[in-house]
Amino acid sequence: MIVVVSGLPRSGTSLMMQMLEAGGLPVLTDNKRKADVHNPRGYYEYEKVKRLTTDNTWLPEAEGMAVKVVSLLLYELPDDLDYRVIFMRRRLAEVLRSQRRMLSAQARGGPDDDAMRQHFERHLRELRKWAVEKSNIHWFDVNFHEVIATPASIAQNISKFLGRQLDEQAMAASVDPALHRQIVDDDRGR
Repeated sequence: MIVVVSGLPRSGTSLMMQMLEAGGLPVLTDNKRKADVHNPRGYYEYEKVKRLTTDNTWLPEAEGMAVKVVSLLLYELPDDLDYRVIFMRRRLAEVLRSQRRMLSAQARGGPDDDAMRQHFERHLRELRKWAVEKSNIHWFDVNFHEVIATPASIAQNISKFLGRQLDEQAMAASVDPALHRQIVDDDRGR
């Protein structure tokens, strides 16, 4: 079994990877993308994931571990392996604001928020339909705001979902509410 942490960009996937690592689950990361002001505790990425469409031969390395895979690449997971997907959900308004701030700091532009919102909403609907049809994918949605508000409860639920004895107290302690900075009181796209 491979634990896949996924979600839209800026949805809390790095936070979930931190929690899993604190709980004692090995994480597959190469630390090539360094921590910065947008992710002060690191991105927890693995460079080979970006080439998943052309090379998935590395996936057996992730067995028994957690690996972060952006949601658009989930479709590339081969059917001959079993996955426990922890899918981070966050208010789209916050995802968009966080993404916009990060791109702006890098002097990069992007599509307007309405176009991105529509794209993300369509993608999430299609992804859910796809995942339901996959017998090798077990799916668990995690609400970013619930992680911030009740990390102990989320840690317990994740342990149950994974069927593993994780250090739930350490997982909960790894959550720093001060890092939730792009707060938007907008429930659309939740």
